[in-house]
Amino acid sequence: MPSDGVTGDSVPSEPLKDDAVEVNVTSTEVPFHGAVWNIRRDAFDYNGQTIRREYVEHTGAVAVLVEDDEGRILLIKQYRHPVRSRDWELPAGLLDIEGEEPLVAARRELAEEADLEASTWEPLVTFNTSPGGSDEVLYVFHASNPGAAPQTFDREAEEADIEVRWVPLQEVVDGILDGRLHNSILSIAALALHAKKGARP
Repeated sequence: MPSDGVTGDSVPSEPLKDDAVEVNVTSTEVPFHGAVWNIRRDAFDYNGQTIRREYVEHTGAVAVLVEDDEGRILLIKQYRHPVRSRDWELPAGLLDIEGEEPLVAARRELAEEADLEASTWEPLVTFNTSPGGSDEVLYVFHASNPGAAPQTFDREAEEADIEVRWVPLQEVVDGILDGRLHNSILSIAALALHAKKGARP
């Protein structure tokens, strides 16, 4: 029986699943308050040790992979200062309205960033963007049957010069695998949809 190479246990037959763990947090503080995110410092007990970690305290976010009836997906290009790049990505935004459900936020962000709405929505993938350094959870929805939103939005700052393009899914996947597209949300979402379509009979 194969082992996992760490604990020596046999590989179980049930599907892979992450385990939620509650630890005893012995102290917590916010040494840095930012305009959007804070840095939190925790001390906690784990395996008989006291461990200290700092991480970005994040509101969470949503993204939308919109597909038209030709199988093309909507990409937007905008400037991202930390990586000094105008990268291709999906319409996305923060869960920064208290009590707002992810699907409601996704609909709002699609309208605000691309002046679009869609009649069909389903969850595509949910993931932690950087679990070693942030508590952010990202909810991606697959939207189809798009149409013009009833109102358009004025965009400012980095969003003022957003470029919009409809691109075949395979072209996006090729760009990811060739190393030409680097946005993590786009990569995960496009590859997830590509895998989902490939799994269909």
